[in-house]
Amino acid sequence: MLFKSPIPLDELKFNVPVAYQIHVDRGLLKLTTQKVALARYPEEQSDFNANNWSQGAKVARVRQLAEYWEHEFDWEKQEKVLNETFNHFIVKLDVPGYGTIVLHYTHTQATSSNAIPLLFSHGWPGSFVEAMQVVKPLSSPKANEPSFHIVAPSIPGFGFSPAPKKSGLGPEVVARAYKILMTEVLGYPKFVTQGGDFGSFITRSLAIQYPDSVRAQHLNMFPVPPPTLFTAPAAYIRWCFSAFTYTEFEMKAVQMRRNFEIDQSGYLEQQRTRPQTLGFALGDSPIGLLAWFVEKIHDWADVYEAFSDDVIITMVMMHWIQGATPALRFYREAFGTRREAERTFETYVSVPTGVSMYAKEQLHCPRDWADRAANVRFWREYDNGGHFSSLERPDLFVKDLREFLSSDAVRASWSRA
Repeated sequence: MLFKSPIPLDELKFNVPVAYQIHVDRGLLKLTTQKVALARYPEEQSDFNANNWSQGAKVARVRQLAEYWEHEFDWEKQEKVLNETFNHFIVKLDVPGYGTIVLHYTHTQATSSNAIPLLFSHGWPGSFVEAMQVVKPLSSPKANEPSFHIVAPSIPGFGFSPAPKKSGLGPEVVARAYKILMTEVLGYPKFVTQGGDFGSFITRSLAIQYPDSVRAQHLNMFPVPPPTLFTAPAAYIRWCFSAFTYTEFEMKAVQMRRNFEIDQSGYLEQQRTRPQTLGFALGDSPIGLLAWFVEKIHDWADVYEAFSDDVIITMVMMHWIQGATPALRFYREAFGTRREAERTFETYVSVPTGVSMYAKEQLHCPRDWADRAANVRFWREYDNGGHFSSLERPDLFVKDLREFLSSDAVRASWSRA
């Protein structure tokens, strides 16, 4: 049993959005509870203490979350929160180079006539839920603060966007779909963007494909390739002598990235090469999917108090309802033979770019690495925060977006013909 759309998809017309309240089939919820109750757990080895996650998710933590999921978690309450926080829509699009896509998105309009349209692009293991803490302060600010119309779509196969029926849907196609959504469906001929994780690749692809529409971009992950002696000699030489030339933050950033490549990227290789095989396990076992996510939250997050049991299970639900596999397949599309994701950071983007770097983001970099790939006009580094910055540090996330998107560089870009 997989996700059933609350709107009959065959009744949708191209570019005509339909508003709805999210509603997960109660039969799926009942089946989920049964599966959680029947879970079988591994045994911990005695020489790995409670704080040693080097083998993966800790059994005690996963079991505690599973018991909460089975006996206390109230999805209907979470549905109510999501329906009250966001305005939900679904729309059918005809995307060049791919064909028909049905897209779920949320659209929160500001009251100000000067509000700027802002496209929020999520990643994996995230969803539009990552915008929960920032959508209100950005769209309903205090006096004299900039305001934004917030559009937060779900990548097809994530959350409430139906899974694609055929392959070929990667960051480039999603970027085209988002551009149609913003310009043709919502009537925003120009807009600004924000992205992390997969959202960073989609955001970059949007700016590369549609520089006239995208007037500024803000990223909280910047996985640019390291400099070489031929591509960026100054940055390369500085990297070679990093023990003497790098700041403490830069040193830790490079170490964090190296640790990810050596110790934490196994999931990426599996998901980009054999996502469907993995999907049999993660799409059939809610505990398997929970453990898969809990490990990532533990390794990638810094502000753990942002992740209540309700938040974690809601994040898992955004993938469980689709059977997990569609989101796994997106890795194959992004990092497969076409190298769509990597190529977005091998291309220079000239629109004004803002970058916020948080200490436990796995794939950040020194600024001179980023300058080779973007017109960086705003750069911030924070010792507190991680991969899920809009959930972990919504205060800093909102502050940076307001400051960057109010800057002279962005104002000039916004006003150009």
